[in-house]
Amino acid sequence: MKLGEWLGAEPFTLALSSGFFGFFAHAGLVGALEDAGLRPQALCGSSAGALVAGLWAAGMPGREIEAELTRLRRRDFWDPWPGPGLLRGRLFRRRLQEMLPARTFEACRVPLAISVHDVLRRRTRVVDSGALAPVIHAACAVPLLFHPVWLEGRPHVDGGVSDRPGLAGAAPGARVLHHHLTSRSPWRRAGDAALVPPRRQGLVCLVVDDVPRSSPFRLDAGRAAMAHVRAATSRALDLPVDGVVRVT
Repeated sequence: MKLGEWLGAEPFTLALSSGFFGFFAHAGLVGALEDAGLRPQALCGSSAGALVAGLWAAGMPGREIEAELTRLRRRDFWDPWPGPGLLRGRLFRRRLQEMLPARTFEACRVPLAISVHDVLRRRTRVVDSGALAPVIHAACAVPLLFHPVWLEGRPHVDGGVSDRPGLAGAAPGARVLHHHLTSRSPWRRAGDAALVPPRRQGLVCLVVDDVPRSSPFRLDAGRAAMAHVRAATSRALDLPVDGVVRVT
């Protein structure tokens, strides 16, 4: 069975992994799935994955997500401020609130679960109810780059700290398409293959190789990554399902 056929056969959850400024790549994937008429019935994710999952679940079409990210400039989120991180995060929160069609998890068009990292408890917390923007903000608060975000009186940061795959919010037994962003970080590179979720029934992991790497200073590379992953995902839909679908 081909990946596109597998996705179209029954409802599926889309899980989007963390990855520094990897939201461009996730947007390309979502756009390709939407163009193919393959829409998830639930979403979960951490970090960059939480951003794209949150925008789509809240009602923003894939093409609009791509357009918003294409227009992104560093000045839109760059607000240095003294504290436990370089950026205060107020510009990011403001932009996020302007983009979100829905304000709460309950108002989203499909169920959404986002992984954040509870700093004091040093563990993942999955959030699936309440106000949307603060949770997405917390899920994207990369340590040292952004100040922590306070949720219910506790500091939280990037969900990828303790849930890099972004799978903690997937319902037990769900059919899951997991978009895994590989890492080039020197302390992760050697063990990156181990970060691909282990094979289990109902889980298919899509890995796109050779994706351009973006950063706050390389946003053009992010736009290239979006186009690369969109095209690669379209090709992957015609590949056989075998636990891990890998495409360049």
